[in-house]
Amino acid sequence: MDILRIILAIILPPVGVFMQVGFSKHFFINIILTLLGYIPGVIHAIWVIAKY
Repeated sequence: MDILRIILAIILPPVGVFMQVGFSKHFFINIILTLLGYIPGVIHAIWVIAKY
């Protein structure tokens, strides 16, 4: 299941984070990072998926 989340994190970072932690602070941080730049959003999403 983590492979699916990582693939979604690469395509749409907030979706991957949402599938891992739901509506939490990490989800909203990831939305902000993705709006500021795609790469920071992807890095944060993969970090959240790997950590949790």
